[in-house]
Amino acid sequence: MNSMNWVRGFNATVGWVAPQAVASNLRRQFMTPRRLPPRDWELPLLAQAERITLRFGLSALRWGSGPTVLLMHGWEGRPTQFAELIKALVQAGYGVVALDAPAHGRSPGEEANVVLFARALLEAAGELPPLQAVIGHSMGGASALLATQLGLRAEAVVSIAAPSRILTMLRRFSHYMGLPARARAHFVRLVEEKAGMPAGKLDVRHYQLDFPGLIVHAADDPLVPYSEAQAIHEAWFDSRLLRIEQGGHQRVLADPQLVQAVVQLLASLRQASLSELAS
Repeated sequence: MNSMNWVRGFNATVGWVAPQAVASNLRRQFMTPRRLPPRDWELPLLAQAERITLRFGLSALRWGSGPTVLLMHGWEGRPTQFAELIKALVQAGYGVVALDAPAHGRSPGEEANVVLFARALLEAAGELPPLQAVIGHSMGGASALLATQLGLRAEAVVSIAAPSRILTMLRRFSHYMGLPARARAHFVRLVEEKAGMPAGKLDVRHYQLDFPGLIVHAADDPLVPYSEAQAIHEAWFDSRLLRIEQGGHQRVLADPQLVQAVVQLLASLRQASLSELAS
């Protein structure tokens, strides 16, 4: 029996006897990210970045100058995972600010969740020039969309490999970890209490998405199914859905189709703004 099967068996057995205890332990694991170091291919871009500290100790990296684009990585991710996109944005004349999410990188905290990610985006936006765009990957994408419901303003939003409904992800995770039904219910309730928001509200079907955007998702994503991107697209009238056939959950960030689509979206916004000024 491998270690994962042992964990599932333990959770399934003990979860019947002590569902709250098992759920509480799993909640802590679920919300405590590992601070993973950058890969070798990320180091050159990291060396070119300016490290800045925002309010409440939130840490970020900055490249280039021009209209501001704000980036948020995913769970256990890093700003430099956006390396190819960052280089293209700087070359196109944008200033890029990429956050270390709460409990990630050099930002403070031991635990995190999608609501804290969203609040970090709001805090950063309060200190930066008006945002040309907000771009988020995975949980970062979900938090970017949530942040718009909490007051974040940007000309456009780009969601990459993001879930449309947090409750589905919580149920899928707790089921994968072997929790029986009662323990799964306790797990969801504990996550909601810690995040300070009902999971049912973290659903794009209930959002007011009244800005242009781009949704990018790989068809072979093993962590967040492509159907999640379709659900976001259905709820977001002014959005384009870009399906990338092969990119998984992480490699999609370096896909030339994604980079081109983002740069084109921002160029179209800039052209529309210039046209309005000229009229």
